[in-house]
Formats: sequence, C-alpha cells, structure tokens
Amino acid sequence: MSVTAANPLQSNPDPAPASARPRATSQGVPRFGTQFTDHMFVADWSARAGWQDPRVIPYGPLSIDPAASVLHYGQEILEGLKTYAHPDGAVKTFRPYAKAARMRRSAGRLALPNVCD
Repeated sequence: MSVTAANPLQSNPDPAPASARPRATSQGVPRFGTQFTDHMFVADWSARAGWQDPRVIPYGPLSIDPAASVLHYGQEILEGLKTYAHPDGAVKTFRPYAKAARMRRSAGRLALPNVCD
C-alpha cells in the first residue's frame, strides 16, 4: 500500500488525548500490552482493490467479522512501531524500515496481503 495523492493518509485526531502526565509515567518502565497510544492506524482490504483508505483514528475497539480467519486459524501478524519523545520535543521512531521488512517477511510466510509496499 502506498500513500499517494490518489490514496492519501487521513488523520482523525483523538478529541480527548491522554495528558502529558500519564504519558510521561508510562515511559518510565514500559511493559508490553499495558500502555497504548491515543491513536491507531487502520486500512481496508479487498481482493479486488488491495489495501485502501489508510487512516489514523482515535484508539478504540475493533469491529471484526466472526468469520475472520484470524479467529479460526490464528493467522495474524503483530509488529509494533516504537516511538520516543525527546527532551527537545521531537518524536523519533526506532528502526521503522527494519520493522516494515519483518512485516513483509511475515506476511509472505503466512500468505497474507502485504501492507508495506
């Protein structure tokens, strides 16, 4: 999936983001599965069109079809992208290209559609 003029990344900021205090507290001793961002990335997929409508939305529950193969066959890929806030206010990611490459390899092994083209 490429974000292009024909397929732009849309952003819908959370109207009530977490305050700086909980964010600072959670960065002290991060633990997997216990601290989450205010937002998440989602995109739609179909066999005809591939990945479409990429967007960043407020964090929330996922709506999933009960017939989704992930519920029946355990096919899924989880690849978290880590970001760090720096004292100068900059936010930097940690090895995003390596994570995208690992996501591509995992998708190929599982015969899932690649999201990192």
